Amino acid sequence: MGLFDATALGVGAIVGGGFLVLAGVAFSAAGPAAIIAFALNGMIAMITVASFAKLVRRFPESGGIYTYARKVVPIEQAFVIGWQVWFASIVAGVLYALGFGVFAGQGAARLLGESHWLASHVVQVSLALAVIIYYALSLTRKATGGGNAPTVGKVAVLLFLMAFAAVAFVAGDSGELVSRMSPFSPAGATGLLAAMGLTFIALQGFDLIAAVGGEVREPERLLPKSMYLSLGTALVIYLPLLFLLATVGAPEDGITAVARENPEGLVAEAAERIMGPVGYWVVLAAGILSMLSALYANLLAASRVALAMAGDHTLPRVVGRISKKSGTPVVAVVATGVGMLVLVAVVGEVESAAAASSLIFLVSFAAVHLVTLLLHRRSGGRGVPVLPSAGAALCLALALFQAFAVPLAGIVIVVWLLVGIGFYLAQVGRGAGLADVSALATDPELARLRGMRPLVLIPIANPETVQGLIDVGATLQAPGSGRVMLMSVVQAPPAVTETGDSARAGELSGREVPGELSGTVKEISEASDLLQKALWSSVVTDIQPETLFTFAPSVWDEIVDAANTHRCETVLLGLARIADSRVTLRLEDLLRRIDANVVILRAGPGWRVDNARKIIIPVSETARHSRLRTLLLASLGRRHIKAQITYLGVLPKDASPQTRARVERLLATLARDEAHGFEVDFDCTEDLAADLKRRQDQADLVVLRLPRRADPRSAIGQLTLDVARETDVPLLLFSDRARFGLRPGTAREGLAARETSPSPPTR
Repeated sequence: MGLFDATALGVGAIVGGGFLVLAGVAFSAAGPAAIIAFALNGMIAMITVASFAKLVRRFPESGGIYTYARKVVPIEQAFVIGWQVWFASIVAGVLYALGFGVFAGQGAARLLGESHWLASHVVQVSLALAVIIYYALSLTRKATGGGNAPTVGKVAVLLFLMAFAAVAFVAGDSGELVSRMSPFSPAGATGLLAAMGLTFIALQGFDLIAAVGGEVREPERLLPKSMYLSLGTALVIYLPLLFLLATVGAPEDGITAVARENPEGLVAEAAERIMGPVGYWVVLAAGILSMLSALYANLLAASRVALAMAGDHTLPRVVGRISKKSGTPVVAVVATGVGMLVLVAVVGEVESAAAASSLIFLVSFAAVHLVTLLLHRRSGGRGVPVLPSAGAALCLALALFQAFAVPLAGIVIVVWLLVGIGFYLAQVGRGAGLADVSALATDPELARLRGMRPLVLIPIANPETVQGLIDVGATLQAPGSGRVMLMSVVQAPPAVTETGDSARAGELSGREVPGELSGTVKEISEASDLLQKALWSSVVTDIQPETLFTFAPSVWDEIVDAANTHRCETVLLGLARIADSRVTLRLEDLLRRIDANVVILRAGPGWRVDNARKIIIPVSETARHSRLRTLLLASLGRRHIKAQITYLGVLPKDASPQTRARVERLLATLARDEAHGFEVDFDCTEDLAADLKRRQDQADLVVLRLPRRADPRSAIGQLTLDVARETDVPLLLFSDRARFGLRPGTAREGLAARETSPSPPTR
């Protein structure tokens, strides 16, 4: 789409439909002050366009508000916003489909009489259903469906009506005509706010341009321009026309009384007073064209929001399927159309749809302003931008007023959000979380925009494994904003640490070191040299780490304290003797007490992540998706490591064919969700250790998840110990965050009865 098509989409959504239906509602609530209500709504809308303009220049993609939200907030919050925005366009489409049926029914009543069956409510609802089906089918065949003709036609009709009324105003007694606007605001501020809340939907539509941003040429330049043009066109038509309706189109005793008698038919009646019977039919024609173009625009935009959500797996994947023949998201269009059909059949009236639409869009636009504020702050901006702050406050204040003024609208939104939250948790939450982890691992900007600075803690002690640990740390580090902390712990001798004699330590400064501390001094020197080597390896690997050099009686306790104190996301350990009973005991204790993901690398000297071309991922028959495993695989893809991955199902002894088939389906699901972009194979085994021993010459890395059971005695698992004991293959073991639910602050509990600590974990 070019500038004209994009602007026409916005004009088609804004101009006519909501105005012709709701202008009378505004006059009924606020009297002639409805003009002020529309002007104030226009001001709020223009401020909102300014926020949209900043976002579309930064993210020129389809999806609109949802797309912007998922860039700067967690995926769960982005889903709530997207679910709401999708529903908002669906409800707006219902409003315009029902409006089309009402206008067609009014025409039939004028021609055939109000008692004729063609003027019945059933026929009006049937026409609404039919036009939704027509446009949905049209959008499944062509990406832009041919919606510009109604837009051009209705704008021409409204301009003709405005010109005719302007001539009548100039030719008449202007003083008498203006006097018809007295009293100007019979209901005061309350009526003005009520009119604003009920009619805000009449200015909605410019946001639909952003929803199809990926289909617009030169989006950074044309999207903001087309949004300003579409809203400006609507205001240039609306405000003068409202004035003319309140003067030339009003009876001598004013517009308020007739608006309260027949709010939906007010504009048509006013046009008849201005132009005679032809005015009625002009407005009717404009109304029909307006409803059609607005319905088309909302159906198109809502389907693109659904498409964007399906791409992030916040809606089922099938919704994102693109037709090879037409290049359109057929399932997204059909799903949106079905939603509109159901709501038309259930709601069946214009007023309820209009009230709910205004409230939903006010909340949605408030979210746009808040996202803009977050983007400003996380992009290094200073101060608090005035326009987004004012826009958010105005939208939320008007939404709050509307929720109390029309409780049913608020109830509808709450129910829809609850349905969405339940749907997310039950159906798409896991897949959406995995897709989000992959996005965070591959998009250098995403974590920074969300204000995330995840920390990977790497205790260093063995010179032969430093480079391997640095490699894995760089792989786990979030690109762009993630941090790596290299930690070196020197174990203090009991002679000093048990007495806590700080004065004794001070006396040693600058003097000859006593014999009992000579070993400690040597360890300090070695640790310092090793830390310098690790820093150099980090620089070569293109990461800039922080360092932590500590002096403590227990290396294991110090790692737990550091991880919990610094709120690390991941702790990466290098362990050569995982199967050693003393190491296992300490590791189980660490896993129980630490509030972070734990990754354990067992690899020989010289092992590098870049050489891991064949990766085996064993999973049990009860395995579940893992965000940490997904992060690891996505990070390997970010580093352009073209690995062949084998998901190896671990079967029980004498597994039945049904069990084998179930495990094979599980492997396919895990691979689809976790290993996107890799060459993947599947296999099964009943003896993992023996199978890996047989394959170890063909495997560069085995990635194995530690058990998830809450029993601390199972933190390592017999299967893991067997693999570590019987094979020499490089192992990467991992345990997901907070597996045992203990909080920071319990880091030193539970070790009093333990035996003397074994060697440090990285030794």
